[in-house]
Amino acid sequence: MGIEWLKPGVFFGSILYALVGVVVFWLCFVAIDKLTPYKLWHELVEKHNVALAIVVGSMSLGISIIIAAAVHG
Repeated sequence: MGIEWLKPGVFFGSILYALVGVVVFWLCFVAIDKLTPYKLWHELVEKHNVALAIVVGSMSLGISIIIAAAVHG
């Protein structure tokens, strides 16, 4: 394999896909925040809702896996 990942096209392509993945993840989080009857960030940070934090963490992992599969495949 060697150092193929150091080629400028491969390197910048990886950066671009990473940025696209982060933007899609952020948009999904904002959409889910809008769909819920309460503000997720307020519940997590100010009220320390641990159960909701576990659900949001699981949701985040699921969305991340889907985005990674879409970008990779």
